[in-house]
Amino acid sequence: MQWQVYMVECRDGSLYTGIARDLEQRLAAHNAGTGARYTRSRRPVRLVYAETRDSRSDAQRREAEIKRLRAADKRRLAGTAVART
Repeated sequence: MQWQVYMVECRDGSLYTGIARDLEQRLAAHNAGTGARYTRSRRPVRLVYAETRDSRSDAQRREAEIKRLRAADKRRLAGTAVART
């Protein structure tokens, strides 16, 4: 089964990156408050980027690469405008 590397934008404009096998289920968990601790107080979240990887290790490697990017580069990757609040 394939893995998804995804990025969501939280209500406060911040970005969260993770991996999942079932992306729809994972997004539902984030929005229900049962996902990652980071997103619990920043609901709702919306998907802004996803890509498919063949193995968990590939997905984790790509997740780490994305997390090391600067915020502006993450936004460019996701194709979202920089949120100003």
